[in-house]
Amino acid sequence: MSVICGVECVLLLGCSRWAWKRCTYVGSDDSETWPLATPDEFEPVPRVCRLILAVYETDLRNPEFPPDGGYRLNPDWVLKRVTYEQTLGRAPPYLIYADHDRKEIVVAIRGLNLAKESDYKLLLDNRLGMQMFDGGYVHHGLLKSAVWLLKEESETLKRVWEETGKEYQIIFAGHSLGSGVAALLTIVLVNHRDRLGGIPRSKIRCYAVAPARCMSLNLAVKYADVIHSIILQDDFLPRTPTPLEDIFKSIFCLPCLLFLVCLRDTFIPEDRKLRDQRRLYAPGRMYHIVERKFCRCGRFPPEVRTAIPVDGRFEHIVLSCNATSDHGIIWIEREAEKALNIMRETKSETITVPPKVQKLERLQTIEKEHKDALERAVTLNIPHAASTVDELAEKEETQAEPTQADKGDTPKAKSETSSRGANWDELVEKLFKRSESGNLILKKESDSPQIQ
Repeated sequence: MSVICGVECVLLLGCSRWAWKRCTYVGSDDSETWPLATPDEFEPVPRVCRLILAVYETDLRNPEFPPDGGYRLNPDWVLKRVTYEQTLGRAPPYLIYADHDRKEIVVAIRGLNLAKESDYKLLLDNRLGMQMFDGGYVHHGLLKSAVWLLKEESETLKRVWEETGKEYQIIFAGHSLGSGVAALLTIVLVNHRDRLGGIPRSKIRCYAVAPARCMSLNLAVKYADVIHSIILQDDFLPRTPTPLEDIFKSIFCLPCLLFLVCLRDTFIPEDRKLRDQRRLYAPGRMYHIVERKFCRCGRFPPEVRTAIPVDGRFEHIVLSCNATSDHGIIWIEREAEKALNIMRETKSETITVPPKVQKLERLQTIEKEHKDALERAVTLNIPHAASTVDELAEKEETQAEPTQADKGDTPKAKSETSSRGANWDELVEKLFKRSESGNLILKKESDSPQIQ
């Protein structure tokens, strides 16, 4: 009898300890050891959030729901607006905007529309380990959407980039569902830069706002130099390892699902999660906006922390009443703007070195963080991480040589371009089929290639 009582006491203590740790775990714990971001690197975030919000408007000259301070864009610089009727469900609505003041060409993609069946089809078109790309796994439906969008708009983007003297940056930005499309669109373009006239990798950027888990860990770390994820405090989507298709099947019982996922993941060892190459993660470098503290009421002045985490990459579900509200693009834009203003005020008060020197030092730190993250991935035996480090070393050697590879003048550059073209054709053939009229049509799930 005493043995049974002892076992019950141990179980009770264990369950109580688990419940205490889970209930006291707050979103800020994920990034408590990260350094603070600088205003220069975070400056584009509120701006791209406003551009994503602009996709929801039907008339930018007379907006119905402008954020505080308005959209702060020139409607005459909007090159193209694409609606659901034009995409026919192949991608979420988006707009292309040429910011001539900052020398940027921005493709902004809206988030999930709960009333649109086509958005659910994109999310449901996936299974664990269904689609490989560049040595890792990606979300199949979002990859198809990204490839369609690039094929549809590559000529427009190439023409505008060349007309502006090849000096502008190409920025892809998206929220929620759109963030997954934007992130995968970025890695496709980085691997097929000839589609935009050989644009350098350094001129490609992606801002994934409230990002979906859309790529395996080795890809998330590999492309951290071009993809930036913005997460507001307790946002549920970047933390939920459950496949997207299962999340949105249960959208109307989301708190129950999050609790069950939280309970299940407690018993899965961290190293087992890291070694599962099919497991998808939020992409790139993380920017975590923190504005609430444990056992404190109200919101505090937001601060932004940044890092390229490998282990502990937003793996814990936060049981919070703000888990869904922190996913909203309106709140993210508002808090990002506040955080940026605070960073600028703090910087002006504490500046001790010239801005140019400060910016150069930060760029060097960012590059070092990326290398350290790649090496950390190799140390943890992340699948395919070693090949990623080798590719980075080869890229640095290539950049150090004074060649004209970007212009395609050398035989080596030409062969690389033709190789990329072949790979692009293969990718399109895997994801699409041609109709009798010659138009590209998305393959059905039953027809799509399953790569083991």
